[in-house]
Amino acid sequence: SAIEAHVLAREEMQRDRSVFIMGEDVGLYGGAYGATRGLFDEFGAERVRDTPISEATIGGAAVGAAMSGMRPIAEIMFMDFTTLASEQLVNQAAKLRFMFGGKATVPMVLRTPSGSGTGAAEHHSQSLENWFVHIPGLKVVQPSTPYDAKGLLISAIESDDPVVFFEPKRIYNGPFDGDPHKPAVSWASHPKGEVPDGHYTVPLGKAELVEEGSDLTIVTYGTIVHVAQAAAKKAGVNADIIDVRTLVPLDVSTLKQSVEKTGRCVVVQEAPRSFSPSSEIVATINDKALMYLEAPVRRIA
Repeated sequence: SAIEAHVLAREEMQRDRSVFIMGEDVGLYGGAYGATRGLFDEFGAERVRDTPISEATIGGAAVGAAMSGMRPIAEIMFMDFTTLASEQLVNQAAKLRFMFGGKATVPMVLRTPSGSGTGAAEHHSQSLENWFVHIPGLKVVQPSTPYDAKGLLISAIESDDPVVFFEPKRIYNGPFDGDPHKPAVSWASHPKGEVPDGHYTVPLGKAELVEEGSDLTIVTYGTIVHVAQAAAKKAGVNADIIDVRTLVPLDVSTLKQSVEKTGRCVVVQEAPRSFSPSSEIVATINDKALMYLEAPVRRIA
């Protein structure tokens, strides 16, 4: 499952002593979703740091550590609480390279579980990527498979810019196994896949064509990649399904090539519709491939 991919931090921490993890319950407990389990035993409290329950502190400490030559991976227990770290992330991390004329970098990753569908109520179920895609200086990533979770996270750790890394929580635990205490998502299977050992990267800013077809282009990311695959199969639609993988930077070339081929496009996301990634994707397609469209681009959110 995708959780297994995240213990990839072990490989990066073994390879680079400047990489460390910090957040609430990431140490002895192994993370709210188990994404850091086992790392405390191997690397100790200095490099797997349990923090106070203060997301502002986590964000500020990560920015300072990154500017001082470290490569912190800061975990916010739920995406909803990135609101508390947003001052440090938006007003500091995103702007410091510019403010220091390129002489300072902020190579930090902020990881956080995102999305709904787990019955976790209002403060643990939001999709806030709409906010962060608006901020110049931040890279915004959301993987959909275990392979991409590892490869994109390594790329994020190695980036000299701050990366916000959203992890769809419904993908963490693998396929529904009949346990009534686990949420079932009947319309899409959770992804399984091989995660290679060792160092490999998935480049930031490169989308993936996960299904190839000719009827239309479906553009999406995260959990909804699997929803789109299931829906297209059920409807008998032969579609190009594109997983953008990184919302910022956005792979415009792959979107343009697909729409030029199919002439139709639907953009699907879990986040609210207004002022969102889907808005930018629709505008980009209209800018770059309008003459190829046989119908207006539609959005589902």
